[in-house]
Amino acid sequence: MSHSQPLAGFTVVEIGHSVAAPYTGFILAGLGAELIKVENPEGGDAARGWGPPFHAGSAPHFTAFNRDKHSVTADLRDPAQRDALREFILDKADAVICNMRAGAAEELGVGPIGLREADPSLVYCEIGAFGHVGPMADKPGYDPLMQAYGGMMSITGESVERPPIRVGVSIIDMGSGMWGAIGIMGALIERRRTGIGTVVRTSLFETALAWTATPICRQQMSGQPQLPQGSGAAGIVPYQAFKTQDGWLVIGAGNDGLFAKLARAMQRPDLASDERFRTNRGRVSNKAQLLPLIKAFAAGFTNRQLGALLDEAGVPNAPVQTIGQVVADPQTAALGIVQQGPEGAFPTVGLPLTYDGERPPYRRAAPALGENTREWLPQTIRKMDG
Repeated sequence: MSHSQPLAGFTVVEIGHSVAAPYTGFILAGLGAELIKVENPEGGDAARGWGPPFHAGSAPHFTAFNRDKHSVTADLRDPAQRDALREFILDKADAVICNMRAGAAEELGVGPIGLREADPSLVYCEIGAFGHVGPMADKPGYDPLMQAYGGMMSITGESVERPPIRVGVSIIDMGSGMWGAIGIMGALIERRRTGIGTVVRTSLFETALAWTATPICRQQMSGQPQLPQGSGAAGIVPYQAFKTQDGWLVIGAGNDGLFAKLARAMQRPDLASDERFRTNRGRVSNKAQLLPLIKAFAAGFTNRQLGALLDEAGVPNAPVQTIGQVVADPQTAALGIVQQGPEGAFPTVGLPLTYDGERPPYRRAAPALGENTREWLPQTIRKMDG
């Protein structure tokens, strides 16, 4: 077995849609698990249609997060098809991922209670919206709702006077998918010791709270809310983007030693000994006096010139790049993380980890709706044909 495929030999069934459960499945499939994605025969995962653009009929969300999977269709409202899926899970699956609305999977006969009663060794992962308990346990939710309700929008953007800003990727959904994958892998390790599976639960709201752990801690300490910082970071100065002659460049002088290097690069070594700026605490308290000095300094250079100067001085920095620039960047190419995949597959980003230098491979393109049903759930095909 390849080191980069540590889950080879495990079979996982994904009864999921949109992003959270599919991202859990994407991680597990990338690590070698046989991943069977169950979709409604009437259109399948809604993420297939979240475009344009499209490739082979699928939009970017679906193409990016459903590679390395098999797609089967099953109408869970049909008793025969539901029973066929249930039989397959109990016979073949090590784990199930589900992000259906609260209680729906149990009503349809593929929920954690019924399945684990029949097979106590099964690991079942439920990804909910607001969590499995509490007054909002039955309320539906999506990524932007959780960025709003979980407080993330209140700390993202330029200022409290500006409209709320959503983080530009599905960070809550994808984070929930990561927690789902971590939970499943932990449960599979425990099962090897005990022979018993478990129900793993996570939710979008819990993930939102996890991402805002530092702002929550800051609120608890000070009694004051964390305000939007633009490109900066609460509690660290300077740690933000500065305008140059041809773009923006982020300067990350995250400690006192790095600030001293920045001050020397600015030809203002006196700033590092100025009591207002000598420590990070002082720089945060006096950023209204410090930041204009750095802004004026940055404005005298192009991105490339300023980056070279700061590199030489040992000050961490990075230009603000477009997605197109990132894709074409030599560092991206050197890492090989944008993978080409097999013939006919659309290039997508692989898992951000390697094993002994080997990145988990891109084994198969995101599947067409139901293309593997005859292979994995032939009973449902017979039912539909009949």
